[in-house]
Amino acid sequence: MPAAPDRRLVILAEGNFGFHHGKTAMGVIRFGTDRIVAVIDSTQAGRNVREWLGDSGRYDIPIVDSLNAALGFLPRADALLIGIAPTGGKLPDDWRAVILAAIRSGLDILSGLHTLLGDDPEFADAARSAGVRLTDYRRPPERMETAIGRPHAPGKRVILTVGTDCAIGKMSVALELRRAATSAGRSATFVPTGQTGMMIDGWGVAIDRVISDFAQGTAEWLAEEGEKRGDWVIIEGQGSLDHPAYSSVTLALIHGTTPQAMILVHKPGMEAHDFDHGPDLRFPLASLPPFIAIHEQVASLVAPSRVVAVALNTSLIADEDEARRIVEAIGAETGLPTADPVRFGGDALWREIEASVNALPWVVANDARAES
Repeated sequence: MPAAPDRRLVILAEGNFGFHHGKTAMGVIRFGTDRIVAVIDSTQAGRNVREWLGDSGRYDIPIVDSLNAALGFLPRADALLIGIAPTGGKLPDDWRAVILAAIRSGLDILSGLHTLLGDDPEFADAARSAGVRLTDYRRPPERMETAIGRPHAPGKRVILTVGTDCAIGKMSVALELRRAATSAGRSATFVPTGQTGMMIDGWGVAIDRVISDFAQGTAEWLAEEGEKRGDWVIIEGQGSLDHPAYSSVTLALIHGTTPQAMILVHKPGMEAHDFDHGPDLRFPLASLPPFIAIHEQVASLVAPSRVVAVALNTSLIADEDEARRIVEAIGAETGLPTADPVRFGGDALWREIEASVNALPWVVANDARAES
């Protein structure tokens, strides 16, 4: 589902604009190509996205209190994007009126929620009457195939980002590494496995919406499609292997894409999983070295893989010198190349990842298949 050319978006993030539940809004603003006219969040009206993302002209986006205010900007928006990723992916009840008003104002609706707007009779009828489109990025594909253990093509390098929790930057790390690889002259592609990545890159599958029997087969197909698009295939991770609610999607990606290498993403300062089910249900994050070993062991049940680097999200550490100290400390703790590629750039980390992946014995052996 490629993005429409010259699309102009209003992002609805009422009460949630920011790096956590508003990660869809942030991801589309930071990495997408669409023009963002305004963000709707009445709790932060009058502010500007530059306060979060910096002084780039691309981030000069006003935050307004209503759809009417957003529609007052010229050139006028032509689509409303749902900019949140709440637990369970449910549509907030009090957003229905705003979405209906947007439809009646002639805006297409772009949604990554589990609540499929196209299946809602009221929204569907309104869209037909207004002649606008409802795009549900989490609508599962029609293909229903199990994994077959497909080997990677010789010369291809398949890397999966995994993490210690949800919503900590696995997609952002993958996109930054794609940028670094491309800057280094490599043929590299990003494989979206979630709704925000799909909004940014225009293709992919929201793997958390796929029936479990077919999740690994779909992940396998995504890796195959990625190999058609580039030699370095950087796959966006989902969930975390020990998350009490979202571990299954991580396992499906590990066993379905059979990555030759993994990048572990971690957010220093977080102590427990993002799990919105009460203070008595607290699940501490795993210690990094044993968690790295667990990923390699779980992957090896199907195909060998190695965690070759750690990518940190140091956004909870305001002081830049302290953030760099933490990067250095975690590198020493894990014995792996470590960086925050979003905050400090990913070029140096990419060079180390590339060298490590090229030296993996199963990668070397796979390349040799083409010569035999």
